[in-house]
Amino acid sequence: MEFAFTEEQKILRSTVREFAESRLAPVADKLDQAGEFATENFKAMAGIGLTGMRVPAKYGGNEVDNVSVAIIAEELARACASTCNILIVHAGACTELVYRYGNEEQRRRFIPPLARGEKIGSFAITEAEAGSDATAVQCTAVKDGGSYILNGTKVFITNGTVCDTAVVFARVPEMGKRGITAFVVENGMPGFSKGKKYHKLGMRAATNCDLVFEDCRVPAANRLGEEGQGMKICLATLDYGRIGVAALALGIAQAVLEKSIQYSKQRVQFGAPISQNQAIAWMLADMATGLESARLLTYKAASLADHGEPFTLCAAMAKLAASELCMQASIKGVQIHGGYGYMMDSPMQRYMREAKLVEIYEGTSEIQRMVISRTLLQ
Repeated sequence: MEFAFTEEQKILRSTVREFAESRLAPVADKLDQAGEFATENFKAMAGIGLTGMRVPAKYGGNEVDNVSVAIIAEELARACASTCNILIVHAGACTELVYRYGNEEQRRRFIPPLARGEKIGSFAITEAEAGSDATAVQCTAVKDGGSYILNGTKVFITNGTVCDTAVVFARVPEMGKRGITAFVVENGMPGFSKGKKYHKLGMRAATNCDLVFEDCRVPAANRLGEEGQGMKICLATLDYGRIGVAALALGIAQAVLEKSIQYSKQRVQFGAPISQNQAIAWMLADMATGLESARLLTYKAASLADHGEPFTLCAAMAKLAASELCMQASIKGVQIHGGYGYMMDSPMQRYMREAKLVEIYEGTSEIQRMVISRTLLQ
């Protein structure tokens, strides 16, 4: 099987790489240290059309295929994983979700300001007791005339501190576990507020907080799909999201590899560059081999999605392989850099902190293994 990027995809990769290296990389460490939302980076991405990368032009977007989304994510994360994380949630888990599952009126109402980057989107399903088990959602949506009354709290919500539009999953009580339903909740709706802000280990410029709903009245016109379709919508969105997170992991690992090669050729010990030590050289070889393997899985999953083929299994494999490779590579990267890699003014420590998150969100490594094994055993 031969796989190659099209000329358009090659141009896209070059364009995004230049943008990331010039605009994102120089401020990545500063943003990480500050732990504040990367507002200027978001505006810059909007300026080159990335915030609407998965929706058609008639809604203000710049529609590209899934392989191109993976290219964008990898190149952004190579420079600043926080900024990539922001975009994956905004453009994929919120904007694209509304496009896929919204009706025409909802598309025309909600998507254009999101696609143009005039509003920031988030995706809210996680709760204190509903993490890996998304079916355990306790946030309720009670029908009241032409509205629903939402009550509950969502936790760890990426972009939550600044979001204008949130896709929120809540349970219609009389339907039990089958009642999970998706809603578009807009900033300023009475009863909708931002709660606790979290101080994370890594990807600190992609800020997280609680979203709190206290008798929040949401018009029925803001419901996505029918009552009870929320879990189907959520799981399908996560399948696409896993390709994006896998590509994000590739970007971090690629940065680790490049900087480790550069450092190992410059650092001299015992009269020779440490790259000449077999122990170091083999670390680099393992990084490169694992990276290429995970990259092939990731782009295969994206290609399957583009061709309308089943891709859930491949996306889970890609997310598992890329995230664990990223974590292993970052540990080796710190080791190669020695004491310098452990210092807070070295990007190596940032890569290692960022790498841990990709093994956790969009489904932990354990969840990916469950998805894979269940598919194999069916």
